[in-house]
Amino acid sequence: MARKKHQDEPDNHERWLVSYADFITLLFAFFVVMYAVSSVNVGKYRVLSESLGSAFGRAVPVVQPTSAQIGMALGGQQRLLSAQKHDLAVRREKEQMTDMARDILKALAPLVSQGRVHVSQSSRGISVEINASVLFAPGEAKLTNESGQALRAVASVLKNDKHAIQVEGHTDNVPIGNPMFPSNWELSAVRASSVVRLLVENGIDEKRLIAVGHGSNEPVGPNGTAEGRSRNRRVEVMILSGVPEAVKDVPVTPATKSP
Repeated sequence: MARKKHQDEPDNHERWLVSYADFITLLFAFFVVMYAVSSVNVGKYRVLSESLGSAFGRAVPVVQPTSAQIGMALGGQQRLLSAQKHDLAVRREKEQMTDMARDILKALAPLVSQGRVHVSQSSRGISVEINASVLFAPGEAKLTNESGQALRAVASVLKNDKHAIQVEGHTDNVPIGNPMFPSNWELSAVRASSVVRLLVENGIDEKRLIAVGHGSNEPVGPNGTAEGRSRNRRVEVMILSGVPEAVKDVPVTPATKSP
């Protein structure tokens, strides 16, 4: 009786797993070596070299890192730690400023609801924009009784804080025509100074305060309409952030000798 022919065995389609496993093992060994080099520890690297040599059946040469390599590795670690510390400081600063902005909003809630005060937060800090009609009579720089109440509420939130405060006066572009103030420059500067004086009188350290007059140069609304001009007549109390959001490396160039 004739023998039955054996059927051909099917191809094994999983042979690639063997090569893949070898590749993963070599890749793992490569990253272990890279980590050892980045640590710049010659003693540990020598032990690792001998271990890898035993595992792969041949010696792995020990490379003595140069001073430049050590400096680059240490510099990279220091930059990473510095960036992490800065990111943490920025997050904490944002949280603190957000809490402060909420307290200011609560203190000025009636004026905020009327649209006469605007509180906003940015990378620069907290902006408390107060319409001039809340603070002054038209063409004057003497604070009204209503303004004293509003500014004292702001001072109560800020007096125990350490952030710098910049008070900025703004006007519309209509010439003032007042013998006391020859131009909008003087009016905006004196108004900012009046606000600074009241904040100092209510417990804020004068070393934290700066008064700036912008005149009509930084409008927030169109001067062609009465509503826009009213919006432009304002005082902005800016609580400046103590931590910048971005740190940039500034190249230092050697000083050139004068001929």
